[in-house]
Amino acid sequence: MLSRLSIRSRITLGSLAVAVVLLLAALLVVRAQVSTVLASADASLAQSDLESFEKDVTANPDETVDEPGSGILVYVRSPDGTVQANTLPRDILEQILGRDATDEQYMTTDDEERTFVVVGRAVQTSAGTWAMWSARSTSSNEVALRGLDGVLVVGGLVLLLGFGAASWLLATAALRPVSAMRRRAEQLGEGATDTQLPVGRTQDELSELATTLNSFLSRVQAASAREKQMVSDAAHELRTPLAVLRTQLELAHNDFGDADALARQVRAAEVSVDRLASLASNLLELSRIESHEAAVSTATATALTDEFMGSVDRARMLALPKSVSVEFSLSPVDDDAEYRIGAQAFGRLVDNLLTNAINAVPNAGTVNATLGQADGRLRLAVSDDGPGMPDDFVPVAFERFTRPDASRATSTGGSGLGLALVRALAREAGGEAMAENTHPGLRMTVSLPKM
Repeated sequence: MLSRLSIRSRITLGSLAVAVVLLLAALLVVRAQVSTVLASADASLAQSDLESFEKDVTANPDETVDEPGSGILVYVRSPDGTVQANTLPRDILEQILGRDATDEQYMTTDDEERTFVVVGRAVQTSAGTWAMWSARSTSSNEVALRGLDGVLVVGGLVLLLGFGAASWLLATAALRPVSAMRRRAEQLGEGATDTQLPVGRTQDELSELATTLNSFLSRVQAASAREKQMVSDAAHELRTPLAVLRTQLELAHNDFGDADALARQVRAAEVSVDRLASLASNLLELSRIESHEAAVSTATATALTDEFMGSVDRARMLALPKSVSVEFSLSPVDDDAEYRIGAQAFGRLVDNLLTNAINAVPNAGTVNATLGQADGRLRLAVSDDGPGMPDDFVPVAFERFTRPDASRATSTGGSGLGLALVRALAREAGGEAMAENTHPGLRMTVSLPKM
């Protein structure tokens, strides 16, 4: 039932429930205190009714006491048993007849359900012990308590109503930022230009929530923008090889009677298919890394060193047609050190850097690869003596589908995803990739921290 109510209603009802309990306890305490005070006042008045008789018999023990005043309920008995004053109601008188003189105080009720406080006093004189009792009706106190009950009930209800209204208004004011955020959130999908939730001026939990949600929205919007850009770039990149492949297949139809020409067209089509497959594979790998769907792998420095050597061997085979020299150097490493990257992923990273360098250098050029540890980090560097990159391209070299001018990679038909994949793999491992011109040549550096 409560789960169907709004938060504001639940806050108000919860506050009222707590207020009812506390107010009821406070009213009961107040009533008990007032009742105690009134009862104590009745007892004091009953005792004061006996004081004049006590003084009288103490001063003149052999004389008869004076008659009590009007409305005073007393019973006075001399030491010889003579009742010298008696104005007590019959029911109370029956209770004290035959009782010995004693100091006492108690409450009693007569047959008309009237309550009295009774005070007894034993007074020692030279003539003997006098017995005295006085009584006071508590009817006036009961009337006062009933009046007090009415005032407390009415006052309590007024206080509860006021407290409930205040709770409702305070809850409304406290939740106003939430309503503003909800209204803004409803507008986000309707083409609103402001894509941030309003943040209150006060530094409270709601403003912190709005800040956190704004940060989340910014990440979502950035991811969405990246995905849209990636789809757009991928469509643009796929258009050219698909068009080339279509043309090659159309030409192959014209060469069905010429086996050699048909074979050339098929081999050219295979190159286009390989490029498409590489592009699709890189796109899939980038998407998996950036969405953190790829399983987290680790490898030791020894495994990464072995993979590095395998990449160098593959690069040397790739460099043979251009007579490019691929050199390498290894620094001592901590064999037991672990890194947050799989051996195959690291090999792919090295392959991309070496392939880019081989494609960039002219025939008979040189490519150098070094691997070592420094300051607790694994450092990979691949440098070449090629033309390098334009200085204004270096900051965006690791962006997807970016290529420098004709001095690097254009002639090889690269997709512009190799360096993007390198940076994604490095960042997934907690590291970073950098590029810098060395004039001549280019140096690519990857730094990975130990786990």
